[in-house]
This record gives sequence, structure tokens and C-alpha cells, in this order.
Amino acid sequence: MKPLQISPETAITLSKQLGVPLEHLMHMPQHILLQKIAELSKKPGNETADGSTAPSGEKDKQ
Repeated sequence: MKPLQISPETAITLSKQLGVPLEHLMHMPQHILLQKIAELSKKPGNETADGSTAPSGEKDKQ
């Protein structure tokens, strides 16, 4: 299995938000990673890419 094709900055951010070591994140199957990202997006108080908080439903429009 080849590592995910994401930028180093994205990998570090995801690793911190998911609480997963960077090495595990890079070799995580894509479908598992997408599932974990979806779970993150459902949590209240998540921040958008620019650091501001957006009400649920508005993140998809950005």
C-alpha cells in the first residue's frame, strides 16, 4: 500500500486533529481516513481552514 498523496502540512494537521501518529496516518487506508474526517466534521465547534468556526452545514459551501 502506498502512502497517502497529501501535503505534509495537511498530514500534520490531520494527525493532530485525529490524535493519530503521523506514520500511522500516512499508511492509513483512504476509506478509513475519510471515515475519520467525516466523524471530525460532525463534532460541534470544529474550525474551518481559516481558523474561524462555522455553523454546521456552512462548511460544505466553502
